[in-house]
Amino acid sequence: MSHTTLISAQELQTLQAAAHPLLLIDASFDLADTTAGERAYAQGHLPGAHYLHLDRELSAPKAGEGQVFTGRHPLPDPTAFAQRLTALGLDAGMQVVAYDGQGGMYAARVWWMLRWLGHEAVAVLDGGLAAWLAAGGSLSTEVPGTRRGSFQASASIAPSLSADALQAQLGRVRLLDARAGERFRGEVEPLDKQAGHIPGALNRFFKDNLQADGRFKPAQQLRADFQALLPPFAASEVVHQCGSGVTACHNLLAMEHAGLRGSRLYPGSWSEWSADPRRPVAQG
Repeated sequence: MSHTTLISAQELQTLQAAAHPLLLIDASFDLADTTAGERAYAQGHLPGAHYLHLDRELSAPKAGEGQVFTGRHPLPDPTAFAQRLTALGLDAGMQVVAYDGQGGMYAARVWWMLRWLGHEAVAVLDGGLAAWLAAGGSLSTEVPGTRRGSFQASASIAPSLSADALQAQLGRVRLLDARAGERFRGEVEPLDKQAGHIPGALNRFFKDNLQADGRFKPAQQLRADFQALLPPFAASEVVHQCGSGVTACHNLLAMEHAGLRGSRLYPGSWSEWSADPRRPVAQG
């Protein structure tokens, strides 16, 4: 049985003890210090884990002068990302576990992107690095070797939509914004060209998915939280966004874990939307 949303540290240890084929991915990152995740990985990571960098491997290069801007963290070429995973040893159906030291905000991006390539057996380590250590897990400074896997991308199980498609559907979908409340309301904007939010969006700060210890809330509690936001829309009519398509995946993961399946991601998110003067903006 594969894990498709969250996996506990104890469950991961059980798989390792049974020599279950695994691909571990450390996605730790810091938007304010883009080398912090790599440094933390070098100082100690889960044994056997590979590191993937948000800017270099989990995103495409930002648009250059004269190119269409598609956000601060545009999705990479799917073929290139699939090849990167294959080079790390990913086989079809192999269990992937992603983690970070930031409450799952970057690991959830890995989770969504594997599903984007049609790979269902991917889960986020619940509680991340802290939960692993609390469960008695060890750390390693050794960079694991690689072998070529057999994985090939297939039909996506992670639906998404473009800015144009979203604008055409405003008012006919439930749009959830994963940013902090002060950014959503337009009181501050440290990263993007203008402050505010997409008209009609509701705020669901991604950290509200977590308990005090950094693990996700129980599935039933998450289900109740999101069901309070959805009416009159179904889960399949939900679109997630954030600043640049990263923390929105945390809300999408939380909904999937709660059994509310089929919601979509707007990858460009506020960074793409707010940079285009043709797009409407709301504040407050």
